[in-house]
Amino acid sequence: MDHFLYRDGALFAEDVPVAEIAASVGTPFYLYSTATLVRHFRLFDEALSWGPHLVCYAMKAASNQAILKTLAAEGAGMDVVSGGEYARAKAAGVPGDRIVFSGVGKTEDEIRMAIEGGIRQFNVESEPEMAVISRVATDLGATVPITIRVNPDVDAKTHAKIATGKSENKFGIPIAKARDTYAEAARLPGLKVIGIDVHIGSQLTQLEPFEQAYKKVAELTETLRADGHEITRLDLGGGLGIPYARSNEAPPLPGDFGALIQRTVGHLGCEIEIEPGRLIAGNAGILVSRVIYVKEGEGRRFLILDGAMNDLIRPAMYDAHHEIVPVIEAEPGAELSPFDIVGPVCESGDTFAKGRLMPPLADGDLVAFRSAGAYGAVMASEYNTRPLVPEVMVKGDQVSVIRARPSYEEMIARDSIPDWLATPSNADSAAAE
Repeated sequence: MDHFLYRDGALFAEDVPVAEIAASVGTPFYLYSTATLVRHFRLFDEALSWGPHLVCYAMKAASNQAILKTLAAEGAGMDVVSGGEYARAKAAGVPGDRIVFSGVGKTEDEIRMAIEGGIRQFNVESEPEMAVISRVATDLGATVPITIRVNPDVDAKTHAKIATGKSENKFGIPIAKARDTYAEAARLPGLKVIGIDVHIGSQLTQLEPFEQAYKKVAELTETLRADGHEITRLDLGGGLGIPYARSNEAPPLPGDFGALIQRTVGHLGCEIEIEPGRLIAGNAGILVSRVIYVKEGEGRRFLILDGAMNDLIRPAMYDAHHEIVPVIEAEPGAELSPFDIVGPVCESGDTFAKGRLMPPLADGDLVAFRSAGAYGAVMASEYNTRPLVPEVMVKGDQVSVIRARPSYEEMIARDSIPDWLATPSNADSAAAE
């Protein structure tokens, strides 16, 4: 469910007409619903209410300060994967003891930043990383909580580029090596082993892969406790999918996910952490774009939009599907016809959909990409020197621009000209004479 609904033929974001925002902000832009963000976070929080837990929002899905503050006010923790995300979480007012640091390539500087600023735990991905955390913690006179991410070799049945739990993936310690790795962690100074971490992928639409992974985690917990380790916390990752195509079968609900967790690991008495991102932010955001031209091609028709692959990379990178709907609802019974929906970037890959059935549209009409709140704005770029797409948030009838569109002058001013180009050389002067 989301809060982007038609009223009297016009698409609204909560209580605000989307067309009014477009007229004020210009297109393209991302638009988020506070009510949807809050509702989806609460669904996860309620799903784990049977025991001690923390829902850590995976910031990589959408990391604007307004989104982080909205979720932090609900009690969310944050799952970060870089020093920049850690700094964003702290700037949003999230205390260190609610920040989990994940990621395979934490640098020494990032580790130091997190230890000095406060951290709930590091989710350790490798033995070399573990040694660096130990060294930095010892230098700072600190003892740092860690979990170790185990790779359970479970096929998540998702897109190859977002699968993380198979033996061929770069993430975590092979579960067969876990006992040796935990023994090494117990010997290293500055580390306090507190739990196990697992994350098998993103956009999962079935519960069975989770069940396979969590059963393996349960067995490992018992084994490690028998080895003398105090396992009190299980970080079970995120990855629950959302229905990008309305015609597709709906993925499992957070309540079903929570019940699965209770069934597979609830008997262990551990505090549970999960790291949802996509399901919290995905349907809480849309991308609004305008039709520049309707073009008749050889045997096909094109809708050329002012939004492009630099604004929403998912279709080009993952062959991802987004529902694309007119902001002014089509008349009942309007004839649908196939269009290739494309952007203005000089790449054939700048294609959002091929042969998509759409109602009649004309130059200047607005369209909305649904389910664009996750991995949309955070992956946007300024390719082709196109201004970074702005972000807008609504709450009820209130509207706020939470990231402004830069001007061309602001973009160009970020460049620095070398001295040898800024001042004409003698040779240049002579040539000019």
